[in-house]
Amino acid sequence: MTLDEFATKLSSGWVATELTDGAQASAHHLASWKFAEPYTWLTPEMLLGEIRDDIDQLNDRPDSTDRCLETLDVFRGQPTEDNRAVLRKAYEAIPEHLRIYALGDQDSKDWPLRVLVAGPGNHVDQYGEDEVVTDETHAAALDYFIDREQQRQRYENKAPADGPTEPIETSILINQTFFPRGWPQDPGILVLRNEFPAPILVGEQSYPTVTHAYWALAVADDHQRAEILVADTPHAAQKIAENSTLHVSWPQARTAAMAHLLRIKFSQHPDLAEALTATGTTRLIYTEASSTFWGQCGVEGRNWMGRLLELIRSEQAVSGLDVHL
Repeated sequence: MTLDEFATKLSSGWVATELTDGAQASAHHLASWKFAEPYTWLTPEMLLGEIRDDIDQLNDRPDSTDRCLETLDVFRGQPTEDNRAVLRKAYEAIPEHLRIYALGDQDSKDWPLRVLVAGPGNHVDQYGEDEVVTDETHAAALDYFIDREQQRQRYENKAPADGPTEPIETSILINQTFFPRGWPQDPGILVLRNEFPAPILVGEQSYPTVTHAYWALAVADDHQRAEILVADTPHAAQKIAENSTLHVSWPQARTAAMAHLLRIKFSQHPDLAEALTATGTTRLIYTEASSTFWGQCGVEGRNWMGRLLELIRSEQAVSGLDVHL
């Protein structure tokens, strides 16, 4: 229904905010109730205003509180009586039961706002008592918003104690790419991929890529491990493993195994370690269509490879510090 149709149902009592003792009410096809000693404080106007705010928020539009705070900024810049009248109208447009939340301040509630809305010489209700707004009270309310703005700016500009002072850059995608004719002369960030041809020595065994080493460690059969070792491509090595029996505990051990292989790769290839370090503090997203565990495809995936690369990058930074971990 439209908002106007909903307002009509409110005014007719079909949607009820007040119930008499013994009244019956129902939620269509769900349940019905008979009320004893009902108590309510929400008026039809309050509920309609709250629904109107919800609709604004769902459509990414300023709601009544947002609009009031916008007029507040105008009034603070030019505190004229005409602007105060606009501010008062905007404040009264906030559903009455939501006004105390307008400033998001659990201590002061909306008191500073009400003081500015009223103006010097006029009356405001404070804890059930009628008070007159003095010039001092009005000035204090204006100072409240100055302090509030300064605190907000300090919070926004505050750098984490252990974080970079510069903004975090956009995430880097380490895309899954196939090169049928061989890898390009300058593969760029793709040197961080497991299938990149960077031989690694694990114990006494050399593997053409991290992918070869990973799947060789995963399979339980020595014959299949030998086949993986001489596989022409990382993709072929994976296919052999997919048709093989893996170690029973491999799902629990695989993340640690991959971290171990990555440490070997970057310790044995300083140029690749420099490429990893050059990514700075950027989030690394490792795209992998065949595994939502290791990679990420769109918004899906746990991206463990990207996370492990960030871990190795952090370990490289630690090695340059005069600390002992």
